[in-house]
Amino acid sequence: MCGISGILETSERLSPVALGEIAEKMAAELQHRGPNDSGVWKAPEGRVALSHRRLSVIDLSHAGHQPMTSANGQWTMVYNGELYNTEKLRSETGLSLRSFRGHSDTEVLLEAIAKWGVRETMCRANGMIALAAWNNRDKELWLARDKFGEKPLYYSQDKSRFIFGSELKALRIV
Repeated sequence: MCGISGILETSERLSPVALGEIAEKMAAELQHRGPNDSGVWKAPEGRVALSHRRLSVIDLSHAGHQPMTSANGQWTMVYNGELYNTEKLRSETGLSLRSFRGHSDTEVLLEAIAKWGVRETMCRANGMIALAAWNNRDKELWLARDKFGEKPLYYSQDKSRFIFGSELKALRIV
């Protein structure tokens, strides 16, 4: 079990520092979902912040740390779940094993998104998945879940921001 959360500012009222502080507080609310590691990523332009709490199961090294950015720099993602067809997707991306920083299913899912986009990747993915992926080029936030919705993902939107998290209590911070 891991925990993901984040915030997207639509009115640009918060500074990047304040946005990061909110994301950190959201992640702290999910500490019980991932006691092994945590991370926060803020977009350079300051519109979005993603946070993650990690329960290390696969690839216990720092190479599995999230939020994670794709090798081409286009996508940054937080992910909760397990990808059952990791090796199949890895081979279908056409990337050699040496192209990957580690052995996590997170990185395979992320590089698949970099190759095919979120929709196509989710059609190919087999697993229990909840993710948030920020497209750094197009400035778009994507949220996705597996076909059966096994992993929780809650969200809320008002006129100034969009927030999401693995549990409702992460949303109450904002």
